[in-house]
Amino acid sequence: MKISGMTYLIVTTMILLTVVVFSVMNFSFSWVFYLTVIGQILLVFSVYKVLTDAYSTDKTFKDFYEDHPIGSEE
Repeated sequence: MKISGMTYLIVTTMILLTVVVFSVMNFSFSWVFYLTVIGQILLVFSVYKVLTDAYSTDKTFKDFYEDHPIGSEE
């Protein structure tokens, strides 16, 4: 099963939000530190996965936003 780049971003976001909650709740420094390090590594990895993902689209800049088309309505 292939995990998409967005899944990595969601997991990374959850880990880094957990770091914030742990630091506010005065958890042990080691928990906060290791989760921060893991979160930073996951952030770099997830950005790499998103940028190297095999994604293609037929949309161009002229299409602008799909919910509010301007100019090139067909």
